[in-house]
Amino acid sequence: MLLTWNQVTGTGREFQLKEISFSLEAGYFMVLAGANGAGKTTLLHYMLEEKKNYTGEILLDGCRIHENHKKTLEEIGYVSEENSFFTEHTAIENARLLSVFYKEWEEELFIGAMKEMELSISKTVGNMSRGEAMKFQMAFAMAHKPKLYLLDEATGGMDPVFRRDFYKIIRKIVESENASVLMTTHIQEEIENQADFIGIMENGKMLQFGENRNEGCFGLKTEERQEKQ
Repeated sequence: MLLTWNQVTGTGREFQLKEISFSLEAGYFMVLAGANGAGKTTLLHYMLEEKKNYTGEILLDGCRIHENHKKTLEEIGYVSEENSFFTEHTAIENARLLSVFYKEWEEELFIGAMKEMELSISKTVGNMSRGEAMKFQMAFAMAHKPKLYLLDEATGGMDPVFRRDFYKIIRKIVESENASVLMTTHIQEEIENQADFIGIMENGKMLQFGENRNEGCFGLKTEERQEKQ
């Protein structure tokens, strides 16, 4: 199992997650849905922050994520408006400055992903549109070959053309990299038609988690997914 949450309950926070349990295998796209304030972004932060602010356990590829947090961050690709880059530098300058934090970094992979997304590596990050910034972050993440991609409202406010292109990127990741994607969203289309698995959150709790009974990211129906596993 690639990602496992086992009875995770927050500590030391005003807003806490409560008894969150779910698991996700490699090669699938999971959407985490819920209203603003439900705890979706907080769930991502539990995995990204250095301090362990919870009881229970979170496992990435069988290892507790906070036993070696540096290694965990190398294995996670994070895409969010909160993600910090050097806004006065170009995309390639950002990539070269930040690549030192990743053992598996491949510049050619980054440049190829940027080209495929029709983005210039010479464009200043601060001058990118929101959609361009999200795609740039995906290209950056792909270059260090993570096992898990965490996308926080990556398609929010974007037009249907952008979302269609972004789904193509996700599809390529889950089909060819043996990685999984966990994305937070409030967009109904993504919940109904794109995800392989869906988690519904409310007030810090996972109200529901399960396989999407519609066709998911691969276009696989339930019986076909079982064969894939």
